[in-house]
Amino acid sequence: MDALSHAPLEPMTVSAMLDNTAARFSDRPAMSFLGRRWTYGELADAVGRAAAGLQSLGVRPGDRVGLCLPNTPYYVIFYYAALKAGAVVVNYNPLYVARELHQQIVDSATTVMIVPDLAAICDKVLGLPPDSGLKRVVVCPFADALPATKRAAFTVFKRSLLAHPAWSEQVVSYRTLMAQGGPAAPVAADPSDLAVLQYTGGTTGLPKGAMLTHANLSINAQQTLHHMPSMRPGEERFMAILPFFHVFAMTSVLNASILAGGELILHPRFEIDAVMRSLRRDKPTIMHAVPTIYNAIAARAEQHRVTFPSLRLCVSGGAPLPAEIRERFQKLTGCRVIEGYGLTEASPVVASNPPDGEVRPGSVGIVVQGTQVEIRGIDDIRRILPPGERGEICVRGPQVMQGYLNREAETRAVFVDGGLRTGDAGYLDPDGYLYVTDRLKDLVICSGYNVYPRVIEDALYEHPAVAEAIVIGIPDDYRGQAPLAFVTLRPGEAADGETLRDFLRDRVSPIELPVRVEIRDSLPKTLIGKLSRKELIAEMTALYAKQTSQP
Repeated sequence: MDALSHAPLEPMTVSAMLDNTAARFSDRPAMSFLGRRWTYGELADAVGRAAAGLQSLGVRPGDRVGLCLPNTPYYVIFYYAALKAGAVVVNYNPLYVARELHQQIVDSATTVMIVPDLAAICDKVLGLPPDSGLKRVVVCPFADALPATKRAAFTVFKRSLLAHPAWSEQVVSYRTLMAQGGPAAPVAADPSDLAVLQYTGGTTGLPKGAMLTHANLSINAQQTLHHMPSMRPGEERFMAILPFFHVFAMTSVLNASILAGGELILHPRFEIDAVMRSLRRDKPTIMHAVPTIYNAIAARAEQHRVTFPSLRLCVSGGAPLPAEIRERFQKLTGCRVIEGYGLTEASPVVASNPPDGEVRPGSVGIVVQGTQVEIRGIDDIRRILPPGERGEICVRGPQVMQGYLNREAETRAVFVDGGLRTGDAGYLDPDGYLYVTDRLKDLVICSGYNVYPRVIEDALYEHPAVAEAIVIGIPDDYRGQAPLAFVTLRPGEAADGETLRDFLRDRVSPIELPVRVEIRDSLPKTLIGKLSRKELIAEMTALYAKQTSQP
């Protein structure tokens, strides 16, 4: 299936996107953070000075600059500054433990790291052993990003949260770096150059660095905007809840907003009270989030009977959006939610429901411009399947990565006939709408039949007491595997496992019926708020091993 045609896609460097927008919208707001606002002219100036500062530290084209930052103005400034200097950005999750940071620094050959002066992050990075290869750390004062009226109070009342590094040739303050003066030295950059090393989640082993070029990222930002024809250049306000170190937010929020001349409303982390205030005060027009966030906002909106008239569009990604959550959010807030699909290796956007067109239940929409999707046989990857048949989703397009850093075998394995194997199961309908049924690794094989956890999860969400649901496969001596469900309940609701199993009997087939439904107080989530199966799989695997080892 080919996407609808739009204006031509133009490969460019990512820093050129900011330069072009700053020239066009110099006096319009580019970002706001807890009450402080930067115009595009001010942002472009800060980026230029930061790029010059990085060059003064010895950063040269191709060098790796790590960003270990929450969503603050410093992330935006150094993301574009590093790229303007010709460096390669490496994103780091600030919540990584030291071992995870060390592994990624070594694998990527990161030499410069940008951190905030928050002790939880700064001290962890400064405490890494010398064999990491990290040469310089730039420390950014959190208080300086705040409005003047809030700086003193933050410094006094949050002092215990702040790091107090010893400045040296290796540990440099943001203020010192920005005082180097002079514009950045011009760099002969090409859209085909490597721009970002984006590490995958590492659910099947050590994380791998997906090599994303300037063309991959700039084109994917264009594809995202072309899919939204009602976008108003220079007028939109993007709610930046999801962390920019995650590829979904980096492209669909950060790069798309900059390309469109939008304003980024920065949130350093997801706090429901702060988000609810921001939705009313800052009046965002576009919001990207994961299903658990939409669920939390809907619950709070229902409790306080509030709507958000400024919102024109909400986009859900990162995990399948249960129909019940989408319908509840739309009913309570009055804003349409569309679902999209992507993966790190595709920068990440592959498909999305058209904001101004038909949204089909259960579908992630049509592919974005310039993209092709094929469904290939799970047992025979060379076989292309017709519409309606489930198989592995494979993607071709200008947003697809170059490969994995230093992993030639894994790179060869993930491409088939020039297409990217996504590891996701799904199908296309006759009109080209894509449906993602599950991760292939999450399939539960019961007596030789493929059982898709999402089918069972969607059925559980139809029960009024269910807040969240995860289904996994557990060993079964007779069937090989059997589905097991875990749920949390909504506040004030009551249900037990057998009641929920009975509820499912006329909604799923007998082979899909979970052997048990366990009620939990909470379910594990990833660092960006997606429900996570792997902890439950590990728990049940350990329990099964213990049971089978007993005489």
